[in-house]
This record gives sequence, structure tokens and C-alpha cells, in this order.
Amino acid sequence: MRFSVNIPNFGDFADPRTVAKVAVAAERAGWDGLFVWDHVLHRRHSGRPFGDPWMLLTAAALATSRIRLGTLVTPVARRRPQQLARQVATLDAVSGGRVVFGAGLGGPVEDEYASFGATTDPKVLAERLDEGLDLLRRYWSGEPVNHDGQHYRVRDVTLLPATVQRPRPPVWVAGFWPNRPPMHRAARWDGAVPLFTDARHGHVPPVGQVRDLVAYLREQREQYEDRSGTPFEIVLGGATPGGDAARTRDLVAPLAEAGATWWDERQIQGSEALDRLTPVLRRIEQGPPVL
Repeated sequence: MRFSVNIPNFGDFADPRTVAKVAVAAERAGWDGLFVWDHVLHRRHSGRPFGDPWMLLTAAALATSRIRLGTLVTPVARRRPQQLARQVATLDAVSGGRVVFGAGLGGPVEDEYASFGATTDPKVLAERLDEGLDLLRRYWSGEPVNHDGQHYRVRDVTLLPATVQRPRPPVWVAGFWPNRPPMHRAARWDGAVPLFTDARHGHVPPVGQVRDLVAYLREQREQYEDRSGTPFEIVLGGATPGGDAARTRDLVAPLAEAGATWWDERQIQGSEALDRLTPVLRRIEQGPPVL
């Protein structure tokens, strides 16, 4: 199992210099990744400054040499695939091939889409997500792209340079379990980042539900040929008491045994520590779980 730190892109972490400090601390303490949120608007956290996730991750990349970096998650449906492809490819170059691309529908939908006059129709957003992911894969190849789809059209476009990682950076797809469609989508790519209706952001998911999810993903994966050659990751997360190694192990070890391959350390969604540097640094410096 690998271990990452998860931070929002607002509050203290809207500042790229702060995110660089977090990244350096995580690398020194033995963590394997740093992932940031990708929001332009989240009214629950209104009144706070927000930072662009790709600028934040660029600062982290320039300050580190080992840890994986990415978004958890980018709402592909609210971005232009060609611009997003450029941003990810540039970060992959700056980081020396350390990018993980986390994708999903995003939310809150009313905040992120309706506030800017965009559709909130879940069917349309899911179509744009699937079509956008396929376009990203093709753009990252460095090969010519022609596309005539339901939502996007491309005429003889080649985006260079291609990503450092070949054939592309790993793509992890998020969604709520036990909803099947997002995890069915994830099975077509390189990893699943499930949230659970019974364990919201920061809460450790129930082991029984994790076992059901892993069984479903394995069943779905049998239908698809592996297009990337990369291992399939199952990314779970929550808040652990880093100062209590035994209790932390008791929380995380059963999830690893159930099939999780990454543990993503998070703050509780409603806690005051969510977007504050001091408590996050304190947890980072305690180090990742030891199983």
C-alpha cells in the first residue's frame, strides 16, 4: 500500500508557496503522494481564497523529486479538454513524470456548474466526462487527433510535447459507492477513488463495503483489455490519528487486506483543520501509517 496526503485548494492552501511547503514535508516524512482538490467555487467554503490546482501542483513539483502529484478530482466536464491536456502534460514534464490525473463529475454541481450558467444534467455531464477522458488520452499521445463526437469536435490537432509518462499518466476515476456507473467507468481506466454514502470525506469507509466494491471492480476489469500497462489502483481515504500508530494500523490494515492499494490521508470535511496548514503539517510530520 502507498500513502498520500490530501488537501483542498482553498484556505491556507490557496497559496502555491504553502503547498510547496506541504509537498516538501510530505516527501521528507515518507509519504508517496500529494493530491489537491480542484474547485472554482464551493459555497460551503465561501469567503476563503481559492488557488488554481495546476499552479499549486507546479509549485509542489518544483520543490520535490519523488512524490506523486495530482488532483482528486478534476471535473472534466467543466473544462476544455485541449486546455486540460496542455496543463497536465506541462506538469508531467515539470515533475519528471510524476502526475496522476484524478477525474470525476465534480461538485457541488449547483456551485461548480449552475453558478456559471452551465448545465447540471447528470446525463450530459457524464457524457462530457467520458468523451473528454477519451480526448485527453489521445491528446497526451502526441499523435494527430480528429474527433466528431456528441459534445466535442476536433480537426487535425496534434498537441506536443506528449506526456513524459507513456502511454499517458495514470487516470483515476472518482464516484460515490454503491452507485455502479462511476465505478464501472473507473474500471476502464487505471484506478478508482470511491467516496462512500456512509462515510463522507475524512471518515474511514466500512470494510464490508470496501470488499463489495473491490469485488465489483475486479468483475468489471475482466471486461476490458488493459490499455496502459499500469496497475489498477483502489484509493481509499480518511483521517487517522497519526500519533497512535497501533490505532492507525487497526484502521488502515483491514482496508489493505480488502484490496485497497493507496491510503489518502484527509481531514474531516466539516472540521476547522480542513484548510489550515498547522494541523495538516502536524499530521504529515507524524508520517504515513505503518502496516
